[in-house]
Order: sequence, then C-alpha cells, then structure tokens
Amino acid sequence: MRILIAPDSFKGSATSRRAAEAIGKGVHVVFPDAELIEIPVADGGEGTVEALTESMNGEIISKKVKGPLGEAVDAEYGLLPGDVAVIEMASASGLPLVPDNKRNPLITSTYGTGQLILDALKKGCKEIILGIGGSATNDGGTGMARALGYKFQDSSGNDLAEGGGSLVNLAEIDDSKVDESIFKAKFFIACDVINPLTGTEGASHIYGAQKGASPDDIELLDRALGQLASVVSSKYNRANGNIPGAGAAGGLGYGLMEFCGGELKSGIEIILDLIKFDDYLEGVDLVISGEGRIDGQSVYGKVPVGIAGRAKKKNIPVLVVVGDIGPKIDAVYDHGIDAVMSSVNKAMSLEEAMSRSYELLIDSSSRAMRMIKIGMAL
Repeated sequence: MRILIAPDSFKGSATSRRAAEAIGKGVHVVFPDAELIEIPVADGGEGTVEALTESMNGEIISKKVKGPLGEAVDAEYGLLPGDVAVIEMASASGLPLVPDNKRNPLITSTYGTGQLILDALKKGCKEIILGIGGSATNDGGTGMARALGYKFQDSSGNDLAEGGGSLVNLAEIDDSKVDESIFKAKFFIACDVINPLTGTEGASHIYGAQKGASPDDIELLDRALGQLASVVSSKYNRANGNIPGAGAAGGLGYGLMEFCGGELKSGIEIILDLIKFDDYLEGVDLVISGEGRIDGQSVYGKVPVGIAGRAKKKNIPVLVVVGDIGPKIDAVYDHGIDAVMSSVNKAMSLEEAMSRSYELLIDSSSRAMRMIKIGMAL
C-alpha cells in the first residue's frame, strides 16, 4: 500500500511536517509495511514559508526590516530551487507585530514586505510567491512599493507619510527610481478572499476594525484607497480595484498587481503547482491530508479540499484528519474528500487538544486505518 500524507499545519500545535510525521506513525501502527510519502503543504497563509522550504529543500533567509510601525523587526522568507522566493507578508507587516494598544492602520506600512521582495530580487529570484494574510496594514501596498523605489506625493510634490491615511492627499506617483528587476520577475499572490479594494465589502470596511480603525478611520481609509486607485488609473490606465482579492491585506493585493504586475491566484493551487504535487500522486493508493479545523467554508481554498481536487482526477480516495469538525461539513464531500476523522478522542479542552496534538494525530490516523482495514476485508 502506498500512501501520500500531505497536511496543512495545525496552527498553534503542529507544523505541517510534524503533523505528517504523526499521521504516518499512526498509519504504521496498523499497516507497518505501508510505503509513506510525507509532504508538508500550506495554502499561502501562516506556515507557508516553512512548509515549502522543507518540502523543496530550500533555504530560510533572515533579514532585519521595518515593521508595520517603522521599528526594526526580524523577518524571514524562503529561497527555493529555481530562483523562486516565497514570502509571508505577515513576517514583516503582520498584525501580531503590533501591540493591541498601538494598532492603527492610518499609519502602519507594508514597507518591510517590500524590503523582503527587494532582497529576493537582488538574490536573483525570477519568481516570487507572496502569502498576504494577517496584515496590520491598510496602505494599498504603497509601503511595499516605496521599498521598491516608488514615491507617493501630494499636490505640492511632497512625499506622503507612510500608512493608509495619508493617501487621501495623493496626487502623483513618481516611478523614475523604481528597481527595474521588479519587471523581470513574476509575482504570484496567494489569495483566497474576494474583497475588492474599496466600498462596503472592501479592505477598509471589512478588515479595518480588527487592525485598530475606528468607524471614522474606516471611512477615511476607504476614501484614501479610492484616491490611490484614481491616481493609479489616471497614470497607468489600469483599473484593478474591483478585481476580487484586490482588497486582501489592506489592499496589498491591489498594490502587488499595480506596482509589480502580480497575479492573484488561489493559494493552495499556487503551492501544489510549485511542488509538482500531481507527480507525487503516481502509484498512490490513498491520500491523507489534514488541518486544525474543517467546515463548510473549507471548500474556499483550504489545503485538504485543494489536495482532494487533484487526487480525484486520478480516482484516489482522500481521508482528512482534523482537530475540529465544524458546521456544514457535508459540503467538503462534494469536493473530493471521502472521509473526515477528528483527532480528538474524548471530551477535552482546546488547550489539552493542542498540547497533545502529536499523540492525538497518531491515535486518530491509526483509528482511521483500522476502519480502512475492515473495509478491505468486506
């Protein structure tokens, strides 16, 4: 029996590599001779850099950059074979980097994310994959663009302050000093949200409050992003603000499209293509995936569903091991998943489940294998 094990991380309790290892141990309890292929996977969110550098034998690059409030922070990105970089914007510009009492998207900036991009370009990367979840910012990607050489100015030619609030006064974009290596690289933006840049469903209205914006701030930020889109449209004759996903990460999705020529794609599909996941499916009898929680919303870009879609094209059954099963779970069965097994084996607190994640994954995968063994005997 040949089994491919490809889980996402169980956030806060097990990396994707650790989860795959535990699931594999559970399989071998029941099928000691099974051939296992273990691949860490992610969807562009937290854990993507770690998963890809492990699965592709890449290198973690550490760099001190400007954090969301301009302070120095230690950030990381992955350098992969084939001149590919994978960056999680949260490493440099993420919400956890800002204390609760200092969260203010009027002034927070994506500049540090731009510094990571620039560093990757200087190392010769020709393809850059960006996971853009978990931002502390609402600056339309202008901070990122500043790090690459763009300038954002008011009607008097003065450089605007960093952050989303100042963009309400934007009148001109100076791109005369932009690093040319940007336009020699391909940018793929791992994004599974569908929010446009502005409006009631846009970046500011939907995500501004969690980043520290008051109702008045949200209105100002929405106008500011609208002004950014207006100036960009006038200068470059492009209008990407209404594209689903432009509002991701406080408009960083928009900024990467406009200032770097980036392409928005499903995160899990980018990752599976990059690691050549379909090649691993050859000769496989069963695929096991997993994540911390699965529910009806998991059909929108989560790792197990993305993997199941690939496996089903080859008629390979898919089992998913999860920490928690949420409402409307039946939806995932229409997307290639055949069975879901919870790792929790008794009533317990979330804290206990997370602290015992490794042993619970071993136990749950072995229980699932015993059920498969029964099925094989019928």
